Amino acid sequence: MPELPEVEVTRLSFCQLIRDALVLDVRVGKSLRWPLGCEPSRLVGREVRTVGRRGKYLLVQLDAGVLLLHLGMSGSLRFASELPAPGAHDHFDLVTTKGVLRLNDPRRFGAVVFVPDLADPTAKKLLGSLGMEPLSDEFDTGRFLLELRQRGTNIKQVLLAGNIVVGVGNIYASEVLFRAGIRPTANASSLSKPRVLRLHAAICEVLKRAVDRGGSTLRDFSNAHGQAGHFQLDAMVYGRAAEPCKVCGAAIKMIWQGQRSTFYCPVCQKR
Repeated sequence: MPELPEVEVTRLSFCQLIRDALVLDVRVGKSLRWPLGCEPSRLVGREVRTVGRRGKYLLVQLDAGVLLLHLGMSGSLRFASELPAPGAHDHFDLVTTKGVLRLNDPRRFGAVVFVPDLADPTAKKLLGSLGMEPLSDEFDTGRFLLELRQRGTNIKQVLLAGNIVVGVGNIYASEVLFRAGIRPTANASSLSKPRVLRLHAAICEVLKRAVDRGGSTLRDFSNAHGQAGHFQLDAMVYGRAAEPCKVCGAAIKMIWQGQRSTFYCPVCQKR
């Protein structure tokens, strides 16, 4: 599943190229997770202003209205001056004067939703419960500490929930907790202030590194130009069960938490 770094990498790969483009046509294929929210013809003639991001949603700001794009479990975007005819898994084309933005999604859990503005009830429903953005100044250490003190479950699940801080998906949660020296089973409310500060720093460092490395390509993720990511090659614990820790040499452990795999070092992450 594309996580925040992959979505940000996707955004960066086309946001400047599509800026100021005029929409010439909109092609809609098979239904996605949610309906578009307007007739496709209503988007024709509108101008693309900016492409932002909130959590794992891309926000294509038009001169009138916003397109919210979500990649779901298996989606990816392509942007090029020309693309071949849509295939079986190509479900949305935004044809503009600067190129075609296409959503490909084999499992169809992705979405493209039009809203008049971000104050619209649909936008609030999709974006309103998202936590702080870890790649922005909004990610405040004091608020992070306060929120964790109110969570009485394991820290891995708290990070995955996304209502305190967004974007720490399964791969990145294991890597973040390793860097911070915190065992994934530790109770979030029991973490001391110094440990929370280390965790905060680790989240920022790992996610920034993942964006710099083009995201993680475990199966088929690629950016809007078809380029794969390489962060998985830097993984310290994720996907390395029974392999030696790169720091201490101990065998990496794998456990299941909330039906998701978790990887950690029993020595470097003692508690």
